[in-house]
Amino acid sequence: MSKSSNNILVTGGAGYIGSHVTNLLIDKGYNVTVIDNLITGNKELVNKKANFINCDIADENIINNLIKKNKFEIVIHFAGLIRVDESVEQPERYNEFNFEKAKIFLDTCFKNNLKKIIFSSTASVYGNPKRLNVSEEDDLNPLNPYAETKLKLENYLINKSKSDNIRYIILRYFNVAGADEKLRSGLISKYSTHLIKIASEVAVNKRDEMIINGDDYDTKDGTAVRDYIHVSDLADIHLASAEYLNENNSSNIFNCGYGKGFSVKEVIETFNKILDNKIKFKIGPRRPGDSKHVVANPNKFMKTLSWKPKYNDLKYILKTAYEWEKKLI
Repeated sequence: MSKSSNNILVTGGAGYIGSHVTNLLIDKGYNVTVIDNLITGNKELVNKKANFINCDIADENIINNLIKKNKFEIVIHFAGLIRVDESVEQPERYNEFNFEKAKIFLDTCFKNNLKKIIFSSTASVYGNPKRLNVSEEDDLNPLNPYAETKLKLENYLINKSKSDNIRYIILRYFNVAGADEKLRSGLISKYSTHLIKIASEVAVNKRDEMIINGDDYDTKDGTAVRDYIHVSDLADIHLASAEYLNENNSSNIFNCGYGKGFSVKEVIETFNKILDNKIKFKIGPRRPGDSKHVVANPNKFMKTLSWKPKYNDLKYILKTAYEWEKKLI
């Protein structure tokens, strides 16, 4: 990306993934403006070199003026609600925040000729995949309102691009974990449902034990299997996607994972080897809307973006998550 076009707008940049992407962009010399209403985000995670604006993405006047003033080249859209269990209880709220408000925001971008979008989606759009390693062309079958709202916005972007000069990269995240090696950012959440976050809290004695949500799945040990990608690798994929958008002026959809699955029990066992048996757990019921096995086929984005992971190591992911959790004490 040329330095004459290095202004990037990041929504939800005070969140876990958004803050890591912001840090990387600033490390690479880009000018980043972060907008976040801090409902779930944390101001302390926002890089001090970023231009931070506390506002709702659906505030058309603020967004309109912001885009006119800064002439952004690309917008990276993270803002939204992310808890599967909460979405089952509050589907209308999730539709409002993840689709309706996002649609207003994107339309404001498009009206101001900001037409290159990187969208933070989820592997949850696949539901229970028929294949062990799911590809971007596989059937979409969201099992919960969170995934449904992500898919709705994906489809909105795809349809808009057919009639307008809009270019997008949709990134379907698998399970994002770990923390920046400099510990500038990590996951902060009072109500996290992330396995590795909860295990880290047990490890630093913030919790006495954790609950495994179901051990009766049709998997190798009865617990759900996931593809864990380090958040710093995911941030790098966003950078590569931004460069791809500018150089190719074409749209694409990419699965973001490593292509290797670990069960819940395998993650806990690996953590216990690192920490000398600190993670106590008990078995609970399945969570509504959970899938049994979600692992990426990452070949498409690795080939298209000429990208290779730096942190494809479960032990490293767990160590950085643990070090971040210790920092929060």
